[in-house]
Amino acid sequence: MRLYFIRHGQPIYDPDSLTPLGHEQAKALSKRFLNLGLNKVYSSTSTRAIQTAQPTCDLLGKEPILCDWAHEAHAFDDFSAKDQGGNLQWILEVPEMVRKLNDPEVKKLGRAWYTHPYFADTNFARGVNRVDAAVDTFLEELGYRHDRENGCYHIIGDNPARVALFAHYGFGLAFLSSVMDIPYNVFYPRFNICHTGVTEILFYHHGDGMVIPQIVQHSGDAHLYREGLVR
Repeated sequence: MRLYFIRHGQPIYDPDSLTPLGHEQAKALSKRFLNLGLNKVYSSTSTRAIQTAQPTCDLLGKEPILCDWAHEAHAFDDFSAKDQGGNLQWILEVPEMVRKLNDPEVKKLGRAWYTHPYFADTNFARGVNRVDAAVDTFLEELGYRHDRENGCYHIIGDNPARVALFAHYGFGLAFLSSVMDIPYNVFYPRFNICHTGVTEILFYHHGDGMVIPQIVQHSGDAHLYREGLVR
């Protein structure tokens, strides 16, 4: 199976929607998937994610399967922290929090990084556990049972060839770190996702039913260059 994670197009956050450029980005993206084909299309319940998925669904004759667990609002509640002014911000917008995420003592905790006393007053533990549970349910429905202890998956059913999930940046980094079994504090500060950027994950079969996912490309934006939308 190839799993495609796509961030929404250029947004208007209030009201939740896409800018004119965002709609053009979504149309450019749809041409990319017209050539590839998709068996299933999933989307966050956010309007901007649905609007990004819609041109692809229209071309392929698919209905998006809506996933509230992928909504950015939940991710922000889980992965935000207060800045020096006391305002809630995404973790990467709080320099002191980035330093703590990268602290060697935090890294030594591995997958339990969020248990460090640094994070006692945050919702990070809740966020990691929530996303992990959603990822495991999602992939099990696609025929892959997650074995987190061994950092792999086991085939348990028929696997669709190509699946896409349209969602968000903040949620996306938590989602990808969970799928790939890379601790969030290691993954999050080191990766970005552009608008309509496509991350392609190949679920590579190693025999005996064991599968280890490989990121083939991260935040691919060739469709934007092809349509002259890079500005």
